[in-house]
Amino acid sequence: MVKAVFLDFYGTVVHEDGEVIKKIKEIIIETGCVSNRSEIGAFWWNEFQTMFTNAYGTTFETQRELEYKSLEKTLKKFKSSANPVELSDMMFAHWVKPPIFDESKEFFEKCPVPIYIVSNIDTADILNALEYHGLKPAGVFTSEDARAYKPRKELFQMALQSVGLNGNEVVHIGDSLCSDVKGAGELGINAIWVNRSLKEVPAGVTAIRNLLEVFDTEYFK
Repeated sequence: MVKAVFLDFYGTVVHEDGEVIKKIKEIIIETGCVSNRSEIGAFWWNEFQTMFTNAYGTTFETQRELEYKSLEKTLKKFKSSANPVELSDMMFAHWVKPPIFDESKEFFEKCPVPIYIVSNIDTADILNALEYHGLKPAGVFTSEDARAYKPRKELFQMALQSVGLNGNEVVHIGDSLCSDVKGAGELGINAIWVNRSLKEVPAGVTAIRNLLEVFDTEYFK
C-alpha cells in the first residue's frame, strides 16, 4: 500500500468552472460580434494554453493573471463591450466556493494515508475552497509555490521532497490525463485517472469513476 495520496482539486474533489465559463461565453455573444459560438471557446482556450505553457520560473504568472489576460484578449477579439473585471470575478467566485462532488468528504474521512493537495490553482483560492468545505489535507502544494504548472515536473518534485517520499510510495489522483496522469507518471509516481464522464480509457491507465473507487485499486490492497 502507498504511504500518501497526492490529490488534484478542481475536477477531482470539486467541480470545475464549466458552468461559469458557459455563462461568460453567453455574455460575450450578447455584447460582442460573434459569427460562430464555438469560436469563443476555441480562441479563449488557445490564448490561455499558450500563456499557461510558457508560465514557469521567472516567467511564471498566477492562474488569476493568466485567466484575466486571456479573457481580456478574447473580449477584444470578439469586440465585446463586457467588463473583463466583472467576468473574471465570476470565475474567481467559483474557485473559492466550488460545488463539491458527492463522495469527496467521505474519501477524506476514509483514506488511510495522508492526503496532500497538488493543484494548478493559486494558493489562496485553494485554501479558501478547502476551508469552505471543511476539508483538512495534510498539506497543500500549488503551482504558485513551485512557480510551474502540471504537467511540468517542478510541482510534483516539490511535493515529493516536502513529504520525504519517493514516487513509488505515492499515488496521484486527478481528472486530467495530461496534467495529472502523464505529469505524475513521468516522475515515477503512481497515477489514477478520475474518469467521471466515462470516456474511453487509454491502454495502461488506471481509471476510476469516483474517488471512493480508489480503495478498490491495487494501491490500497
